[in-house]
Amino acid sequence: MTSQPYKMAAPIPEEITTPAKVDTSIGPLDFFDGYPSDKTLQLVYDNLDRQRAIEVFLDTIPAASLVAMHHGLKEVGAVDGTVGIWEELLDAKSLILTGNTESVYAFTWLDTSKGPLVIESPPNVLGVIDDAWFRYVADLGNAGPDKGKGGKFLLLPPGYKGKVPEGYFVLHSPTYNNWLVWRGFPVNGDPKPAADNIKRAARIYPLSGVGNTYAGKFVDVSGRAFNTIHANDAHFYEELNEVIQAEPTAAFDPEILGMAASIGLEKGKPFQPDARMQKILADAAAIANATARAVAFAPRDPTAVLFLGTQWKTAFLGGSYEWLSNGHRYLDARTGFFYAATVNTPAMVVAMPGVGSQYATSMRDSKGRWLDGGKNYILHIAPNPPAKDFWSIVIYDPQTRSLLQTDQHFPSLGSHSADLVKNVDGSVDLYFGPKPPAGKEHNWIQTVPDKGWFTIFRLYGPLKSWFDRSWMLEDFVDSHE
Repeated sequence: MTSQPYKMAAPIPEEITTPAKVDTSIGPLDFFDGYPSDKTLQLVYDNLDRQRAIEVFLDTIPAASLVAMHHGLKEVGAVDGTVGIWEELLDAKSLILTGNTESVYAFTWLDTSKGPLVIESPPNVLGVIDDAWFRYVADLGNAGPDKGKGGKFLLLPPGYKGKVPEGYFVLHSPTYNNWLVWRGFPVNGDPKPAADNIKRAARIYPLSGVGNTYAGKFVDVSGRAFNTIHANDAHFYEELNEVIQAEPTAAFDPEILGMAASIGLEKGKPFQPDARMQKILADAAAIANATARAVAFAPRDPTAVLFLGTQWKTAFLGGSYEWLSNGHRYLDARTGFFYAATVNTPAMVVAMPGVGSQYATSMRDSKGRWLDGGKNYILHIAPNPPAKDFWSIVIYDPQTRSLLQTDQHFPSLGSHSADLVKNVDGSVDLYFGPKPPAGKEHNWIQTVPDKGWFTIFRLYGPLKSWFDRSWMLEDFVDSHE
């Protein structure tokens, strides 16, 4: 800078200027009187694209997750009015994010791009429709307007201008594509009555076909090996591009679409990243995946802890199905949830003693170490678990966030398990490890050496002592310590 005085010279605060060289975490940045050098331009633009690609990954996991769900359901034929149903309950061959082994699941994909759809919903189910961005559209069944009696729902496409007939529960979705899930309830451990109830009553057909007779269309996907989980590498961005191309831009936040467009994901344009961008997207996906795993498996918010002094965490950090907290979007809570789970409905976060279900999750033992499939653990469940209906514990693979694949048909146990052995005081000791301790086979869940695992404890019909924490879960204890 010249030291020659000028008539209009005045003091310039140092903090508004840029030095000739600045050392940063992305490398040294060079400037000529505030102009970035060519090398600096390359560094900062690479960094900007990487930052935006990371944020796009973290913020759009819900959308990519449902793209993967669509692919999986299409593979098994559970689209276009056909419902995929686990008549013999979900097992580990189907890759479904943290599904349970106690409900009779029925999934299908709804596409209103050709017009409104009629959904005849069965009685005595928990049903949910989520849109293509995994936003809540409606409850059907016990938590829905039909109050569990069953009924006819009419799902309208975005911007529908046609006549809406009477006699339906009318649903408006901002996207053409939607995911429908029903959960039925086994009777005395038998899934057949619940499966038969769904198959007897569930029907999906176009509004234009009202007056015709439609038979139910179902495919039993029990034991079917197929994937519904989004990619954790750069292929993630291709999944996201599918939903951006398929849906109206008005369905999404312009800020999110702007972030996506800045890395080449824009409606009506081909997604064709060049070699430089491919490298950046691969790097960003790796960082974002690690970040999502951190916030899902090790949330740093202290309110995530369910029971003080334990490793048990809430599965719904923030307590909002819209991921809102004090007027802002709770981004980590949304990322952590959708990285590990599916289904978005207010019914899953509202505290309703005696109704619905509640969840607790744990990834660590009593010493704070990740749960290890090569070790043996004991979990003591105190007497009188606060469940009007029953409780269960299911274990999962941290890689897939799906049921852990072992020799056991179901990696789970619960109060409904026919051979579960209780202690004299009504408490239960559960055992986890590669092999069962002698005489404990009925209370044992198998794990896999050299592989981690985590668990979700569920209460069906949770009672007051769960909500006021007067009953609490203990930690997993390494049985050799």
